[in-house]
Order: sequence, then C-alpha cells, then structure tokens
Amino acid sequence: MKRIIPIFCFLFLSLISVAQVSDAEQKSLDSLENSFKYEHGTITLKDGIGSIKVPAGFKYLEPVQAEKVLTELWGNPKGDNLTLGLLLPEHGKLMSNDGYVFNIQYDEIGYVKDDDADEIDYDELLSEMKTETTEANAERAKGGYEAISIVGWAAKPYYDAERKILHWAKEIKFGKNSENTLNYNIRVLGRKGVLVLNAISGMSNLKLVQHDIPQVLDVVEFADGNKYGDFNADIDEVAAWTLGGLVAGKVLAKVGILALLLKFWKVLMIAVLGGFSAIRRFFGRKKDDEETVVEEPAQLEESTTEPDTKE
Repeated sequence: MKRIIPIFCFLFLSLISVAQVSDAEQKSLDSLENSFKYEHGTITLKDGIGSIKVPAGFKYLEPVQAEKVLTELWGNPKGDNLTLGLLLPEHGKLMSNDGYVFNIQYDEIGYVKDDDADEIDYDELLSEMKTETTEANAERAKGGYEAISIVGWAAKPYYDAERKILHWAKEIKFGKNSENTLNYNIRVLGRKGVLVLNAISGMSNLKLVQHDIPQVLDVVEFADGNKYGDFNADIDEVAAWTLGGLVAGKVLAKVGILALLLKFWKVLMIAVLGGFSAIRRFFGRKKDDEETVVEEPAQLEESTTEPDTKE
C-alpha cells in the first residue's frame, strides 16, 4: 500500500490556542492567512484521474500552497502523494483552532472489492482496533510517547454502494489531553485506487463536520475511464484491501502513524513558543519563490508495497 501521511492540523492549531500570542505575532498570522490564494468551481486533478467540485460555502487551496502549509506550518514530513489540495469552509482559517480542514489525496492501491460491505461487523472491528491500539502503547512508551486510545466511533462506518463512497469518523484520546480528537475519513472507490479525504479536528467540531459532510461527499469524482465501473479484470490490479481493511488496517497497521502526532506536538510547541519561526520560514520561502519564479514540480506518486495483513 502507499502510505497516506496523517495531517497534524489539530495539534498545530491547538498550539496556537495555548501559546501566548503577541499583537505582532497575531498580525503575522493574519498576514499569513491573507496570503493564501484560494480557488472555487471545478478543478481538474493531476493526470486527469478526476476532478474536485468546490461546493458553495467552501474554498480550495491548490497542491503547491497546500504542501507548504502541511510541511512548513503544520510540521508534516515531506513526501510523495502528500496532497492534492485542502478543502475548508469559506470562512475557515488554516491558522485557527476553530473549524476543520480536509486534505485530499489519491491512493493507487488497486480496485477495492466491496462484496464484503454487508458482512462487516463494525462493532467487532472497533473492539479489535481498540485492543490493537492499547497493545501498541507499549511500543509508543518506549519511544517516549504518551498513550493513545480509541474512544469509539464518532460516526459509524457507512458505505454508499451506489456512489461507491465509504466514510467514518473516530474519536481518539491522546494522553491526558482535555479534548479528544476527531478523525473523519472519506474514501471514494475508483478503478485503480481510492480518492481520500481526511480531516483531524477537535471533538467540539463534530456537529459542524457532520452538518457539512453531505456536501463534502460530492466534492471529488473520478473521471470517465477511472471510475469504479470501468474496472477491467483482465488488465487491472485488485487491491489487497477490503472495505473493512480500509477502516482498520490503513490506520492501525502502522504503529508509528499516531505516535508521530505526539512527536510533532512537542516539536511544534517549541517552534510556536520560540517566536513563530515556522511562519517566518514560510514567508522567507515565499519571497524566494517569487524572486526565482521557478515552477514547482508536480507531486509524484509513492511506490506501492504490499499492506500488512494483520486485521
């Protein structure tokens, strides 16, 4: 499978809320917010795999800017297949702890069969996920990370067989943090992979996200030739993942994914309290980019490897 890198926006935005922000630093944040160039309407995705239709009341940040936000401001490690752009409410802000942001990606894992859709016991799956997460805490502790626990479904997995869309949300607790984390996931199944929408926010935003989900589900669409119904068994690869595997395996198969969240919490705390150096670096890069006028290369896709079979 290709690694889908998690988004650490909730952690970074929470840091802003706990840090002592001076007037000058607030002006820097406001200036940064105003520097983003958003788009509306229909956007064609790279390689023609599909399109994004930005609904009314939302805005879209294209991949070049989105990657800088994810890596330089939110602390994600750089990598291939990091983002196809960010989607957020029209009045939402990337540098605020209110609201939510969806990161859009494409995961070319192959054709995911949905013939197990009616057979999955999601309550049993949740129990298994909780157990695996608890067992993995021993390894996280060795690395100096706090314990993580899955509290439960914030929204129970639902598969729309007609539209080939799977979506669900988990409530996750990190250490002794006072507010639990909301992780909302959407997968749109296609001929050779899945379009991914992933958001991390605070549980206090659950009602807001649930209110907007009907619109968000219609945002991404595969182009003709790449749709689920275009699958050709003679030439196309079938994914090792089932629907149940997308819900459980893609998150829990890798112990380090959630541990990285805590790692970057510590790193970003130092950065924010140290004088917003990440923001200054962002503006520095932006100035250099404008002076050199060099177009950034398109994102490359990660190589596909076999997924863990533990479920």
